[in-house]
This record gives sequence, structure tokens and C-alpha cells, in this order.
Amino acid sequence: MKRFITQHLRVMRVAIARIFNPPLAGLLNTLVIGIALSLPAGMYVLLQNAQGLVLQLSGIPQISVFMSLDSRTDDIEALRKSLSQNPAIDHLEFVPKDQALQQLKQSTGLADVIGGLEKNPLPDAFIVRPKAGTAEFLDKLRIEIAKLPKVELAQLDSAWAYKLEALLKFANLAVLILASLLSLALIAITFNTIRLQILTQRDEIEVSKLIGASDGFIRRPFLYFGALQGLLGGCTAYLIIFISLILLNHPLANLSQLYASQFSLNPLGLTDSLSLLVFSLYLGWLGAWLSVARHLNQIEPR
Repeated sequence: MKRFITQHLRVMRVAIARIFNPPLAGLLNTLVIGIALSLPAGMYVLLQNAQGLVLQLSGIPQISVFMSLDSRTDDIEALRKSLSQNPAIDHLEFVPKDQALQQLKQSTGLADVIGGLEKNPLPDAFIVRPKAGTAEFLDKLRIEIAKLPKVELAQLDSAWAYKLEALLKFANLAVLILASLLSLALIAITFNTIRLQILTQRDEIEVSKLIGASDGFIRRPFLYFGALQGLLGGCTAYLIIFISLILLNHPLANLSQLYASQFSLNPLGLTDSLSLLVFSLYLGWLGAWLSVARHLNQIEPR
């Protein structure tokens, strides 16, 4: 076991030395991988923060249900029963038209004008608080309520926030596609880097095969190289995102104060950070494995 660990540590040291030999090329490769990974990861961070902002602004979703002006007490009770039996509704509140008129007087300051009206122009209404759900779920519930008898209008409050939520889901899909394309590009970069290393060390590989070295022994340094290069690229991407958020948070704090709110961009969480590093390591390893599998078998001792 000790011998096994010693061999792998020695191979790892060799791989690290190759990454920065020459130093400038190694730094540039790491920077390229870091920038490519930071693009989808940074967009992911912004979308996560945007989703948090939508939840903060939209608050508890409500549907305002306005009844017809000719509704009677029996109609109100029938609608109350239908709404209370709906499993998608969490809370229900009835607002009589007289109460609504008094609230309108207090909120608008037009008590004299409203007092001069011959009759109350406002309808009875229900305030419906649905259970948590997506924008599509809430819109379907609104349409279902609007079809009930004696319902004149069913209006979803904060509808704009749920439309924005649907737009953010579309943006998440776009980020996923971008991440997939850039992942293929990073695999291609590692593939080509390992190919050049194999061609450079062709004589050394031939000698190793002549003295009986197995393919696994020969393959190991290249796989470590690809994995470590990918991991360094992931660390670089994390630093790029972290520094960018620090630079953006200062002007964002000034902007949010103008709107009497407090909002800042949160960095990647622990789980997302580890996922970024593991994913970048895997991409580097995969590119190296594909390259080694493609080119190593073409080298045979002469």
C-alpha cells in the first residue's frame, strides 16, 4: 500500500512539473480554461441571485377574485365553499364591498368624492393565497378560478415576477447549453495538449514499452496532468467569479440604496464550489483519457 501511494505521489509531482514547463505556456493554458469555465459558472451565479431577488420582490403570491355586481349572499357562500375545497389554495379571505369602499376612502383621500356616489361601485371580493408553485401552476389556478360562477375577474398579483421567473428558467437552459459547448471545448484543449506531449515523449514511451512497462503505467502521468490542469482551471474560474462579484457588489450597493433596498450578489455556495472544481477536474481527466486512448496505441517499439 505504501509503495502504491509513493508511486502515485511521484507521478503527481511529475505531472505538476510538466504543467508549468515552460511556465508561461502552463499559466496561459490554466487561464484559458479558467476563463472558459467562469463564463457559464458566472452566469449561473447571476441567475441564482436574480431568482432570489424575484422571490424577495414578489413576496407571497395572491389572487384577487372579484365577483359580479349582481352577486347575492348565496352566490358568495357558494364561491367561498368552492374556493375552500380547492386543494391548491392555502388561505382564503373575504373582502365585502362596503369594507373595500372604506379602505378606498382611507387610501386615496377622496372621501368627499366617494361619499357623493349614489351606490357602491365596488364588488365583493376574495383574496386567495395559493400554495407555493411555479408561474405556470399559479396561472392555471387563476384561469380555473375565473371560470367559477359569478366571478367577474381573477387577477394574479405580482404576475410580472412569475413571468420573470419563467424567463429565468429559459436563461438557465441557455447557460446549460453554453456550459456543455464550453466543456467540449475544454476537452478538446486537453486532448490536443496531451497529444503534443505524447508526440514529444514518443522515444521515452517506446523505451518504456521495450523494458516491459504496462499501458497503465505509461498512461498514468498523462491522466494526472489532464486532471490537475482541469482542477487548476476550476480554481482559476472560482477566483475570477469571486473577484468579479466583489467588484460588482460595491456599485450594486449604491444602486440598491437608491431604491430603498438592500441587495448584494452572493458567491458560489460550498456545494456549487465543490461541484465546479470536481467538474473541471473531470473534464481535464476525460480529455487526457481520450487523447491517451487515441494516440498511445499508435506508438510501438521499433
